[in-house]
Amino acid sequence: MTQIMKSNHTDQIVTTDEEATLDPVSDETIEELTVDSRITYPCYKSFDEFIDVERLKSLDGYIAERIKRHIAAQQDYQFYTGPYRLKDSAPDRPGSRMIYLAQSKLPDSYFDLDNTGLWEPTEAADEFAQLMNFIETMPFKATGRMLIMYDDVARAGTAHRDHIEAEVCHDFIWFRTNLSKPFYMLNHKTNEKKYVESYSAWFDTVNQFHGTDPQEGLTFSIRVDGVFTDEFKKRVPSPAYNLASTPALWACISD
Repeated sequence: MTQIMKSNHTDQIVTTDEEATLDPVSDETIEELTVDSRITYPCYKSFDEFIDVERLKSLDGYIAERIKRHIAAQQDYQFYTGPYRLKDSAPDRPGSRMIYLAQSKLPDSYFDLDNTGLWEPTEAADEFAQLMNFIETMPFKATGRMLIMYDDVARAGTAHRDHIEAEVCHDFIWFRTNLSKPFYMLNHKTNEKKYVESYSAWFDTVNQFHGTDPQEGLTFSIRVDGVFTDEFKKRVPSPAYNLASTPALWACISD
């Protein structure tokens, strides 16, 4: 299993010998993975029915105000797409920034996002206390990585996949307090984009690409990784193969 490592403390990527052998994925070399025939890409599963959307929306000004302080300080970590970009000519650091609400006790590994015992709150968690209180209401047994992703410049977020391990599926919720961020899922074979219209979503990060279009003004979203509660997991359909496609299967059979 390939492990993409990233430092919590600088904008530099911590590379291992294994990672150094990775090359960006071009559109001519994208591996096609077999998925359940009921799945159609692009797709995502809205989680709005499982969270308190009105409470989430009420946090919009609160979060935006604190992000603006971070913009002024210019000390946040730069977002790194990883090597699995749709176009190898696209930037792997497109310009957006991240505020970690939890940090790992070890150098970041993408495959430790849901290893909840490794993650502990950062100072920013206190700064965004009301957001942290909201996260506690979400259907997680325990949380791992938590971060805010933001940009205040109209630039695209590079279309990418998070990893290519078909049997790895992370429990996470992507969410936002407003609908300003033009976030999409992409079928790279048809070039069809499906924009997320909900305030929250869970989506297949392996068998489809995702990215953002340029948008004027401040845009932001939050992602929380962890382990869903046992009760919630009973709702989730499980594919017979390609576990990474779980959110896609749920999205397609529920629609």
